Amino acid sequence: MNRAVAVGAAAVLCTAVGAAYFAGSIPRVNPLARAVTSSAVAAEGRATIYYQDPDGQPFYSLTPRKTSDGRAWRAVPASADVGFDEPEDPPAPAAEAKTERKITYYRNPMGLPDTSPEPKKDSMGMDYIPVYEGEDTDDGSVKLSPGRIQRTGAKSEPVVRRPVRSVIRAPGTVQEDERRVSVVALRFEGFIDSVTNVTTGDHVHKGEPLMNVYSPALSSAAAEYLSAINAGTTGKELKGARRRLENLAMPEPAIRELERTREISLSVPWLAPQDGNIVERNAVNGMRAGPGDVLFRIADHRLVWVIIDIAERDLNQVSVGARVTIRPRGASGQTFVGTVALIYPHLNAQTRTARLRVELPNPDEVLRPEMYVDAEIETGTPDPVLAVPESAVLHDGMRQVVLIDKKEGRFEPREVKLGRCGDGYIEVTEGVKEGEAVVTSANFLIDAESNLKAALKGFAEAAAPQPPATSDDANNVGEP
Repeated sequence: MNRAVAVGAAAVLCTAVGAAYFAGSIPRVNPLARAVTSSAVAAEGRATIYYQDPDGQPFYSLTPRKTSDGRAWRAVPASADVGFDEPEDPPAPAAEAKTERKITYYRNPMGLPDTSPEPKKDSMGMDYIPVYEGEDTDDGSVKLSPGRIQRTGAKSEPVVRRPVRSVIRAPGTVQEDERRVSVVALRFEGFIDSVTNVTTGDHVHKGEPLMNVYSPALSSAAAEYLSAINAGTTGKELKGARRRLENLAMPEPAIRELERTREISLSVPWLAPQDGNIVERNAVNGMRAGPGDVLFRIADHRLVWVIIDIAERDLNQVSVGARVTIRPRGASGQTFVGTVALIYPHLNAQTRTARLRVELPNPDEVLRPEMYVDAEIETGTPDPVLAVPESAVLHDGMRQVVLIDKKEGRFEPREVKLGRCGDGYIEVTEGVKEGEAVVTSANFLIDAESNLKAALKGFAEAAAPQPPATSDDANNVGEP
C-alpha cells in the first residue's frame, strides 16, 4: 500500500509537469533541474539559463519571449535559479583537493523513497542527488551548503556562563504589621468613668492615659492588698495579694500609687500599652464594659508590610531574600527598597496569584495602610549559569529545542530544559555544554529543513518492501 502511495505521488507530479509541457509554456528540459549548457554554468552563475513569465506565472522558455502585450519575459541567471537541491560548493583549493568525500548512494531528486547505488536519472530526466559519507545520519541533523547558510542569515553563538537576572513587576498594597497591633480591654466587669482627649487617628505613646475605669472587683482586690500591707504581712501572702491586682491587669503605676498613698482610688487610670495610632475607639464616658470588650485598638505604623500579588507562573523565580523596589502611587517620586520576607503558602483561588510579604521601615509614616504600590522584584542569582539567547530556543508546544552548530554546515537539533530568563538570555539546566555553539537566527528555517528530512526518511522506510511472512509467522497470528 505504501509503495502505491509513492508511485501515485510521482504520477501526480509528472502529470502537472506534462500538462505545462503540452501547453507550450515549458520546454522539454525542466529548468528547475538546471539542465543548462556548460558554457552558461561556466560564467560564474551570471549567464541566463532560461526565461520566466514576467508576472511570476509558472511558464518558462529557453529562448527570449514576449507576452501578448509586448512585455519581455524575465531572464533568470543560474545564481537566481531555485532548485530542489543546493549546487555543489565551489571546488576546494589545490591544497585541499586531495581530500575527496565518498558517495554512499544517490537519492531521488523529488524526495521520493527511491535510492540508487549508481548515478541515474528519474522519469523526467533529473539527475539523482549524491549523498556523501557521513551526511545520512540518524541523529536528526541536517547539512547545508555555505551558500544556503549565507542566504538564510543563520548565525551562531557559543554557550557561556553568565548571570541571568530579570525583573517581575506586580501591584501590591500596604498593610499593618500584625505584630504591632494591640487592643485595650478589661479582664473584669467595670465602667468607663471618663475617656481622655484621644480620638481615632491620634498618635499615643506607651503609658499615656486613655481612660479612667471603675470596677468593684478591682476595688476589692486593691483593698485586700492594702490590708495585707497595713497588717505588716510579708512573704507569700503579700505577694499573692499583689498578684491578684496584676492578674486583673491593673497598671503598674496605679499599684505603686496605692502602695505610696495607702488609699483606694474610686477609678484607676488605664494606660496605652504601646506607641502607635488609634485605629479604633469604642470607649465612651459612662459606658459599661464587660470582660474582653475591645475599647481601643492601637497600631504602630513605623514598620509596615507590603503585600504583593504575583502570577502563578512567576512563583518559581522568586525566593526569600529577593530585592524589591517599592514605588507608592500616593507618594510620587519616593522609592523604598526591601526584601521578600515571606512567600505565603497558599494561592488565591479566584485570581490564581501568589502573595509575597515585604517588611519596610516607615519612620515618617509615608506608607499608609491600604495604599497601592508598584513593586519590582529582582529575580535570579549573581552566580553565572549556562545561558543561551532567547532567540535560540524553539518551542513546539511540548518541548524546547536548540540547534547545535556542529560546524562544516551541519546542525543538530537538541532538546533542552530551561530555567530562569532575563536580559535577553535564558538559563539552560540540561541539554547543552559550555562552549557549544547554538544557532541564534534563522533557526526556524534550519529546523524546517531537519523536519522535512526526517519526514522523507520515515516515508522511505514506510515505503520499503516488507519481507514475506513465514509459515511460523502465519501460525503465530492471534497469539499475544
